[in-house]
Amino acid sequence: MKILVVGGVGQLGQCIQKVATQRNITSISFVDEFVGNILDMKVLEDLFTKEKPQYVINCAAYTAVDKAEDEVALSRKINRDGAENVAKICAKFGATMLHVSTDFVFEGNIPTLLSEEMPANPISIYGLTKLEGEKAVTDSLPEHYIVRTAWLYSEFANNFLKTMIKLGTERDSLGIIADQIGSPTYGVDLAGALLDIIASDKKAYGIYHYSNEGAISWYDFAQAIFELGNISVKVKPLKTIEYPTKATRPAFSVMDKSKIKNTFGIEIPYWRDSLKVALSSL
Repeated sequence: MKILVVGGVGQLGQCIQKVATQRNITSISFVDEFVGNILDMKVLEDLFTKEKPQYVINCAAYTAVDKAEDEVALSRKINRDGAENVAKICAKFGATMLHVSTDFVFEGNIPTLLSEEMPANPISIYGLTKLEGEKAVTDSLPEHYIVRTAWLYSEFANNFLKTMIKLGTERDSLGIIADQIGSPTYGVDLAGALLDIIASDKKAYGIYHYSNEGAISWYDFAQAIFELGNISVKVKPLKTIEYPTKATRPAFSVMDKSKIKNTFGIEIPYWRDSLKVALSSL
């Protein structure tokens, strides 16, 4: 069973590398945006001819949420067209695709758990182009798993955890958003879930939600990082209106993970427990 990870040097790709090493999975390849250029079908065809994967995990995405509001065409090219290209090349070579998406496909204006069946209504260009990517994958390849996640962090690349550690050691006080509620996701946990789906060899294709258990604000998350990381800094809770951004964020985006747990028997850790693991890795 050969696995190919596209966007394999980004944050999630590095998390998958870590889990693959822990599990002694050797039949897996990680390619960057050049070797695995999802915008170039000729490059993808050459790559698939060489690698002959049975499973492809697509981690490649345009994730600069605020910049996407200005770079609409580029965001759409990567998040929609790129996802479609990977799906089409998977269809040609008989591979199954695992495509990583986001909670930003939801409006997030109702305080209820978001299931896979609920209507998506993105309120940002990033969310819109990711939803368009989901639809492109669905239309191009029956053998797909779309896994939506949220608030991704890890010991790799740039993310909220590492930013808070940096700012917390540089400043005396910080203001953090307290009225956006969601579930942090430790990238290594998500990586494990993606590999569990592949290992299950089930054909339960479709959309799934995955984030760590629990629901908190960014303010709560920051406080926990400072507490568990033994960082002394004063944290002030902010309303979203006090910290305007180019893109609008969902106010409540806590996802229902029942489907992925019941289908694949995946146990999902509590967010605070996973945060401890991530901090120990740093």
